[in-house]
Amino acid sequence: MQEKGTISVNTENIFPIIKKFLYSDNEIFLRELVSNAMDATQKLKKLASMGEFTGELGDLKVVVSVNEEAKTITISDSGIGMTAEEIKKYINQVAFSGATEFLEKYKGEDTKEIIGKFGLGFYSAFMVAEKVRIVTKSYQEGSEAVQWSNDGSTEFEIEPTVKKERGTDIILHVAEDSTEFLEKVRIQTILEKYGKFLPVPIEFDEKTINEAEPIWTKSPSELTDEDYKKFYQTLYPFAEEPLFWIHLNVDYPFELTGILYFPKIKSNLDINRHKIQLYSRQVFITEEVKDVVPEFLQLLHGVIDSPDIPLNVSRSYLQADGNVKKINGYITRKVAEKLGQIFKEDRTGFEEKWESIGLFVKYGTMSDDKFYEKAKDFTLLKNTEGKFFTFDEYREHVQAAQTDKDENVIFLYTTDEGKQHSYIQSAKKKGYDVLLLDNQMIDSHFISTLEGKLEKVQVRRVDADTVDKLVDTGTKQESVLSEEDSTKLKEIYEKILDNKMLTIEVEALPTDELPVVITLPEFMRRMQEMSQAQGMMGMMNLPQQLNVTLNGNHKLMDKILKAEEATQKELISQSYDLALLSQNMLTGKSLTAFIERTNEILAK
Repeated sequence: MQEKGTISVNTENIFPIIKKFLYSDNEIFLRELVSNAMDATQKLKKLASMGEFTGELGDLKVVVSVNEEAKTITISDSGIGMTAEEIKKYINQVAFSGATEFLEKYKGEDTKEIIGKFGLGFYSAFMVAEKVRIVTKSYQEGSEAVQWSNDGSTEFEIEPTVKKERGTDIILHVAEDSTEFLEKVRIQTILEKYGKFLPVPIEFDEKTINEAEPIWTKSPSELTDEDYKKFYQTLYPFAEEPLFWIHLNVDYPFELTGILYFPKIKSNLDINRHKIQLYSRQVFITEEVKDVVPEFLQLLHGVIDSPDIPLNVSRSYLQADGNVKKINGYITRKVAEKLGQIFKEDRTGFEEKWESIGLFVKYGTMSDDKFYEKAKDFTLLKNTEGKFFTFDEYREHVQAAQTDKDENVIFLYTTDEGKQHSYIQSAKKKGYDVLLLDNQMIDSHFISTLEGKLEKVQVRRVDADTVDKLVDTGTKQESVLSEEDSTKLKEIYEKILDNKMLTIEVEALPTDELPVVITLPEFMRRMQEMSQAQGMMGMMNLPQQLNVTLNGNHKLMDKILKAEEATQKELISQSYDLALLSQNMLTGKSLTAFIERTNEILAK
C-alpha cells in the first residue's frame, strides 16, 4: 500500500538550505552517499561477526552507475538495507541518525569500523537531483522491499516494491543544472578523490577504483620500505622519492593512524606542491589540516586518518576542540622523536638530507617551544667549509676565538658567500669561523631564534661591521696613523663624499685588508629584511644609513693625506665606490661614473 507523508523537519525550506549553505561543494553528494553505502555494508559485516546475521554475506561492495539516457546516477550496496519503518525514522526524521543508534545499541563492542550519520549526509543528494528514490530491502528475515521517493519538497511517498537481494539502491534523477554529473569521467574523478581508500570495494564501470586496505591501516611490521615508497607514488604520482617517513598509530586518548613523509625540497617551488590529506575512517575529507598538524609540519606530505577530529556537518572544515590539540601535540612529539632517532643512528645521512630537513626543523624551533626542547640536540648549523655542528658543538668550536670582552660568544654568518666573499676572507684571516645561513625564506627569522634561545650568544652577519668590531675582544691593532692624521683623514672623506647618511670612522686594520669597508648596521639590516618579508615598502625605501670604516693602516690612506685636492677627490671617490661595489650597492649613475673614472685612471 502506498503511503504519503511529510518529512519531519523544522522548516519548510530545508532543501534550499542544504543546497546553498550546508554543503559548499556540490560534488560531495557522491562522497556522502558512497560513505552511507559503505556504512551499511560495514554494519552487516559487524552483525555477522557478532552472530546476529547468519545468512550469506556474498560479494560485499558498493556499485556506482550512470545512465545518461535516463539521466540517473545509482549508488547500490548489499548491506543491511532498511524496512519501511526504518526509512520513516532515518530518512524522514532528519534529527535521528542510523549510525548513532547502532553505536548506542552495541555500546562496548568494537565499533571502530562504523562511521557516518545516515541523515543529513543523505540529503546532500538534492544538491544535484530533482528527485531521489530509495529502493531497499532489509537483511532481517521476512522483510519486504520498499521504495521511498521525494522530489525535493517536504512531501514523500513510500510504497512496496520488488527487490530480490538485500541492500539499498539510491537513484538520483539528475536536475538540469547538474548534468555535468552524468559524465562518467566526472563521476570517476570524484570517486577517486573521496573514495580511493574506502574499506569496502567501490565499483564503477566494472572497475574497482579503490584500495580497500591502504598501508596506513596496517602494522609497520607488515610493511617494507618499498611499500611506503609505492604508496607515496600513489598519493603523488610525479613527486620525487621521499627522504623518510613516520608511521603514526595511536588508539588512546584519541584514535589516529597515518603516514607522514619528509619530501625533498630543492626550491621554494617545491613547498606546498603536495599537501597532507585528512581522512576519517578512510573517507577523504580535506587537504586543509590547519590546527590538526602544527603549522611548521604542514610542509610534510602524506595521510592522517582520525574519526576523533570534529568536523562540521558537511565535513568541509575542522572544528577545534581538545582532541585536536592533543593530536597536534602527538604529531609534534612523534616527528621530533623520529628525527632524533635518525640523527643518532645515521648522522652522516641526516647531514646529507639537512637541506630539506632543516626547513622543517628550523621552522619548528622558531614556532613551537616544545618542539625546540627536543630539536635543539639535532638542529644543525653549517659553516662555509661545509661542516655541520649542533648548537653545543658550535659554541665549543668557536668560543676560544670568538668570545668578546663581555663574554658573549659571537656567531658570524653569511647570507651569500659570493657577495660577502671579501668579508668572509677577512674573518678567516683572523681565525674566525663563518656560518652559512642563506635560506632567504627562513634564516633571517631563525637567527633571531638563536639569539633568543642560546644563552650568551650574539649572531652577527660577517659584513655588519669590521671583524674586530663584530667580535671585539678588547684588543686593538697598533695604528700607523697619528691621532691628528686620523682626524684629518676622516674630515677629508666627509667633505668629499658630502653625505649625512654616512658614519665615517678610522680604524687600525691589518695592512692587507680593504682600504675602505662599508657595512650596514645589523639592527638596520634586520629591520629592512623584516619589512621586506612583511611587504612594508616604506621601510625598504628609506635612505640607508651606512658605516664607512677607513683602514688607517692601508698605504692608500697615507697617499690620500699627502695628495693634492683633485687627486684626493679621485682616490676617495674610487675607494668609496669600490667599497659600495663589494656590498653590491653600486648602481645607476654612480656605477656609470665609477666605470668612466676607472677608465680614466687606467689611461693615465
